[in-house]
Amino acid sequence: MSEFPHAIVVENLTKRFKQKHYSRSLKGALMSGIKRGSEVKLLTALDNISFTVPHGETLAVIGWNGSGKSTLLSILARVYKATSGTANLYNREGETARLAPLLALGAGFHPELNGLENIYFYGSLLGLTRAQLDSKQDEIIAFAELEEKIDTVMHTWNEGAKLRLGFAIAINTEPDVILVDEVLAVGDEAFQNKCFRKIEELQQEGKTIVFVSHDLHVVERVATRVLWLNRGVIQEDGDVSEALAAYRNAAAQQAANEPHLTKGTA
Repeated sequence: MSEFPHAIVVENLTKRFKQKHYSRSLKGALMSGIKRGSEVKLLTALDNISFTVPHGETLAVIGWNGSGKSTLLSILARVYKATSGTANLYNREGETARLAPLLALGAGFHPELNGLENIYFYGSLLGLTRAQLDSKQDEIIAFAELEEKIDTVMHTWNEGAKLRLGFAIAINTEPDVILVDEVLAVGDEAFQNKCFRKIEELQQEGKTIVFVSHDLHVVERVATRVLWLNRGVIQEDGDVSEALAAYRNAAAQQAANEPHLTKGTA
């Protein structure tokens, strides 16, 4: 049986969100002929985009505010449903891929459970069995550097400790595809370097990685390909250095004209 060539296949993908707009005044509402505070408009976050990602590639998704980056990752992670089109993820046998969604690390933790209990609680949400978690428990705790507090209740932890544990659990799910949304800067510099080394190990193992980052130095360090989204459409897709050069040039011009559009996520 030959290997299925693509880890991700996105075809004619569109995502629209409903937004309710409130009139600023009764006079404005009367003049526009609508009931005050009841106008609903559609926001197109992604507009009929298509691309594929071969197994083993590390794709960086870049773009300034409103470009659709996080929306794309959320659809790939099955958090959002597409309005139209498809986004499918596959393992090398052509079956549905196992995901490690590093989007909102620790969002599945229970504040009244201790760290060890949360490894099993959060790990089960990510699809790991108790036997798998038993075998990975020590590795998870050691990677997160939380040996001294793993038996304390989660609501007493700071956000950094929660993020480290979330990252350690997610990367131990034996994923086919890893989705990362602005979480490579977890913890202090030493721990961040450990995270980068782990990402490099996963790359060497042939894992497929898709990540969103505003830090172009991270993109240069990690990515093998860049997808630049601009207002929901693909502006550039290809070589890292060429795409980043074009993006930096456009971002500089955009910052001069519309500085509010060059920050944040979408």
